[in-house]
Amino acid sequence: MSIDEMKNVVSELVEEKLAELLGDPDFDRELKDGVASRLKTSFEAEERGEVGMPAAEFARKLGIKW
Repeated sequence: MSIDEMKNVVSELVEEKLAELLGDPDFDRELKDGVASRLKTSFEAEERGEVGMPAAEFARKLGIKW
């Protein structure tokens, strides 16, 4: 196994363990209609290949040092 493959395995194991330990606090909650609609629109745009605003630009607009 290569180092990169080992890193991927370890990363997946850590992520699985954290999810197991912390759980999902929103598991049984429903999204409000507005939030669900915005997420659907966002996912559809991504599937069409549309790119959103880069995180650095978004942070700059909010006045956050990136």
